[in-house]
Formats: sequence, structure tokens, C-alpha cells
Amino acid sequence: MEKKLRTNKEIRAREVRMIDDEGKQVGIVDIRKALEMAVLKGLDLVEISPNSDPPVCKLLDYGKYKYELEKKQKENRRKQSSVDIKEMQFSLSVDENDYQTKVGHIRRFLLNGHRTKIVIRFRGREMMHKDQGRALLDRIANDVASLGMIEQMPKVDGRNMHMMIAPTKQKEKEIK
Repeated sequence: MEKKLRTNKEIRAREVRMIDDEGKQVGIVDIRKALEMAVLKGLDLVEISPNSDPPVCKLLDYGKYKYELEKKQKENRRKQSSVDIKEMQFSLSVDENDYQTKVGHIRRFLLNGHRTKIVIRFRGREMMHKDQGRALLDRIANDVASLGMIEQMPKVDGRNMHMMIAPTKQKEKEIK
């Protein structure tokens, strides 16, 4: 949340640098005169920049200003898309049918705009065959090359080998 701006009588400075309701700079004005101008125009005197010397104050309708600010923040939150990372796990001895099913899931993830982490789990003595794991990751990357590109090259992490694939920009635009 944002800190509350001081308005009207809450402003403590004796002099303020004033900006009128049209955005034009009036200059350095005594606080009483600035408050009188605000009352005459039916607006609020809002302290925009309290840290400057003298503080910058602007004439505006504070309720409307707060509403517009909340509206902008809500719009920004709505535009913000959460990037999900989906994960698909393979074993080194994956059967062809299982392989095709999992690659189909990866394709769907990429089409929906999700980054996908592909993990190959090595069990027991399979750790000696890292080259086969690398070959499997290369095969997966080739099978989904039209939908995504390799974002992170294959890495070994403990008993796992993983790689990250991101959807291509072209596919993301088609979705939106």
C-alpha cells in the first residue's frame, strides 16, 4: 500500500511550491493563500512531494485523484500475468507411448504460454548413463522445437538432469 498524502490542513509547511488545477506552476506561495485558493476553486490542496524544499502541492479533487490511482493500480494488477512453470518428469527407460503422451502435455503447456521444466530422473545405476539422458532431452527439444525454444540448457542436479523450455514469442501472441 502507498503512504497517505497530506491534504489541506494536514500540510505543515509555511510556504509551498504550488501547482494549480491545470498543471501550471504558480510559484512559492504562503500556505494560507494556497488553502484559500483551494477553497475558492472547490478543490483540495494535496502535498505531492513532501521532501522537497519547499514542499510541492497541487490543487486537485483528492477523492477523484484517489479513485483514479486505485483504478490504475487495479488495471496494472490485471495486466500482470503470472508465469507458471510446468514440470514434466521422465525416467531414462521411458516407453514410446508414455513418451508421446508426455510430449503431448509439454506441447499443450507451451501452447498455453507456460514455461516448461523437463526433468529426467536417474535411479540406481542409471547415473552412469548421463549421455542417454542428454540424448532424451535433445529428442524432446527437437519434438517441441516448433512451439518452444530451449531457455536453459540441460544441467545435472544430483540424481536429476533438467532443462527449461520457453514458448516462442510468436505462439504467445497468437494465444492473446
